[in-house]
Amino acid sequence: MLTKKEINEIKEHLEKSQNPLFLFDNDQDGLCSFLLLRRYIGRGRGVPIKSFPDLISDYFRKVKEFGSDCIFILDKPVISEEFFKEAKKINIPIVWIDHHFVDKKSVPSFVNYYNPLFNKSKIIEPTTDLCYQVTNRKEDLWIAIIGCVSDKFIPDFYKEFEDKYPDLSFNSSKLKNPFDVYYKSEIGKIARIIGFSLKDRTTSVVNMIRFLTKVKDPYEVLNESSQNRTMHQRFKQIDSKFQKLIQRAKSINNKNSKNFSDENLLFFQYSSELSISGDISNELSYSFPEKTIVVLRIKGLKASISMRGKNVREIFSNSIKDLKDARGGGHEEAIGGQIHTSDVEKFLENIKKSVNLYKKKD
Repeated sequence: MLTKKEINEIKEHLEKSQNPLFLFDNDQDGLCSFLLLRRYIGRGRGVPIKSFPDLISDYFRKVKEFGSDCIFILDKPVISEEFFKEAKKINIPIVWIDHHFVDKKSVPSFVNYYNPLFNKSKIIEPTTDLCYQVTNRKEDLWIAIIGCVSDKFIPDFYKEFEDKYPDLSFNSSKLKNPFDVYYKSEIGKIARIIGFSLKDRTTSVVNMIRFLTKVKDPYEVLNESSQNRTMHQRFKQIDSKFQKLIQRAKSINNKNSKNFSDENLLFFQYSSELSISGDISNELSYSFPEKTIVVLRIKGLKASISMRGKNVREIFSNSIKDLKDARGGGHEEAIGGQIHTSDVEKFLENIKKSVNLYKKKD
């Protein structure tokens, strides 16, 4: 939870800024965080961050392009030193709202940094939840729910949403896992539509963001229309490919070097231009909650990694120690990373050892 003081400070930053720039992580939590703040003050530009793992200095050109007077960074744990240097040169305020584990010493003193991990409660709410604590606009309740359940979190206002939109909800009395809402309800379908739409061309993403900043209720997103047709088409296009990959991953019953599955680990490797490894790992973790999930996407000389499960941040960290240029991070039970394609077999060997080690500890 944010403190009352922090909430008031963020509100002051929002109200002071006449032309803010919102830079947000390229997923539902990041997008919904932006939407809540943008709809609250009714001004500002939003740009999804696609660089990994850090927010690189190239994005600073948007400050000059839009004539921004304040930068809000949402749901991004790593910011390049070059970006901070550019901000300091022109003395532009930075408000950074996040929920990832970071070394607080890496945050420059001139940055206004807000993260509940450094408060007494230490509850790891998604950034969407933090932004809703600031705005608390009941008409945006559904946006807050989308951002939270997409990040595998049920907020304390879920029952309020269920009472207002029972036809879009998953019954809270039967709710055991946040992904019950994500995969088995209409608000979850909206979340998935938005998530896959973020993977479209820049023009389409910009149009979607404009649409979502003005839309009045969730039904305008759920029901296909001339205004959201591109979103629905993109969802259907990606979902078709996604379902095929999911079925391949779920059917793994061998222990060969490419794809591996046993009682503790499911390792799935695929090649694609489409970046959906996080989506695949989420659904696999929902289907196999007892396993450590590792999804690896091959693209050129790089392999992108998405992991889900208990202690995966430590497991991943231990597994890349002897791999050159390997990087990544995230939460205790959900991380993203990157290695060289040539190191995939070694990485799998390391993962097997690390997973078995942690299982023995349990």
